[in-house]
Amino acid sequence: MSPSTRAARVSDRASSPGVGGGSPAGATGSGGDGVDRARSVTIFDVARLAGVSHQTVSRVLNDLPNVRPATRERVENAIRQLRYVPSQAARALVTRRSRTLGLVATGLPDYGPSSVVLAVTESARAAGYAIITANLVDSTGPSLRSAAELLIRQSVEAIVMVAAERAALDAFDGGELGVPLVAVASEDRGRAARVTVDQYEGARIAVSHLLELGHRGIRHIAGPVGSMDAEERLRGWRDRLAEAGIAAPDPERGDWSPESGFRIGTHLLRGERPTAVFVANDQMALGVLRALQTGGLRVPEDVSVVGFDDIPEAAYFTPPLTTLRQDFANLGRDAMAAVLQLLQDDHAEPMPTGRVPQLIVRASTAPPARAAEGL
Repeated sequence: MSPSTRAARVSDRASSPGVGGGSPAGATGSGGDGVDRARSVTIFDVARLAGVSHQTVSRVLNDLPNVRPATRERVENAIRQLRYVPSQAARALVTRRSRTLGLVATGLPDYGPSSVVLAVTESARAAGYAIITANLVDSTGPSLRSAAELLIRQSVEAIVMVAAERAALDAFDGGELGVPLVAVASEDRGRAARVTVDQYEGARIAVSHLLELGHRGIRHIAGPVGSMDAEERLRGWRDRLAEAGIAAPDPERGDWSPESGFRIGTHLLRGERPTAVFVANDQMALGVLRALQTGGLRVPEDVSVVGFDDIPEAAYFTPPLTTLRQDFANLGRDAMAAVLQLLQDDHAEPMPTGRVPQLIVRASTAPPARAAEGL
C-alpha cells in the first residue's frame, strides 16, 4: 500500500450534488433550507432508505425492467419521502462503463499487503482498467463503507478489497454495495468473492520442514490478534504440531515489526530454549535473529529460524533466512479474473482460489544440535 494515503471520509450527506446527486422538487433560490437540502440528498440516501443498491434506484429512475414491484414501490416511496429529483449523472449510473475499478486496502503498509496492492494494480492495467485506490489504516465499518461510497461516486465498476483484518470483511456483510466486491483475504468470511494465498497450508509446510529436520521444540511468534494472515498461520502451526503428537505451547504475539521480534526473541532466551522458531513474517524474524545473536546463540547450530513472505532482503539476512514465498503476481491476476467474471455475470460465484506458498530453504535452518527439553 505504498505510497500510503488515507481515503477521505465521506459524510452521510454530500456537500454538493456531484455524481448521483439531485434536488428535492421545488427547491429554488440561492439560499435557505430548500437549497441546503437539495445539496444533501443523493441517490445513495434513497438507496439506504429503501434498503436497496444505488443501481436498483437508478433502474427505477430509468424505468427499466427487472425490478420487482414491491422493490419499485419502496424506492418510489423513498424518493417521495426525501423529495429527491435525480441529476443526469444519477440516471446514468446503472449503464455506465467507466473501465475503472476501486481498490480498498486496509491495515499498515507492510510488505505482504503492499505487494498485493501492486499486483492487483498491475493486473487491472493489463486488462485495460484504471484503478482508484483508498488506503485505510482505520478498518472500522464506518470508514470502510465511506471509502466504498466514495469510490462508487467515482463510477467504479467493481471494488477489490485487500483485507488485512476480519473487521474489513465484516463491514460489508450486512449490505449491498451495488457493484461487485472481490476480497483478497485469508479467511472465508462475508459475502464477497474471495481470492487468497493459503496461509494455513504455508504454516504447515514451515512446521513440516522443521519436523523433518528433527526438531520437536518449535515455538511460534504470531502476528497481531485480528489479523487474518496471523490467525491462519498460527492455526497451521498448531495443527501440524498436533498431528506430530506435540502439544503446542502458547504462541508469542508480535506486531509484524523487527522490534517486536527482537523483544520476543530476547524473552524466549530467558526460559526453556526451543530448538526452532517459526516466525509469522520475515521482519519479525530479522528481530529474532538479532536477539539470538546478541544472546550468544548461533543460527542454525543452536536455534533454527523460519520466516514467512520472502521479502527481498531475506536472502541477505545473517544467516540467509529460510522462509515461505507468496506468489503475489498471480494473486493479483486471480483477483482481476474474479472481477471480470462478476462484471460479465453479477450472479456468478467465482471459485475461491488458494495458492500455496513455496518453501525457500536457506541457511537459517538445520537439524537440532540437542533435543528440546520440556517443550
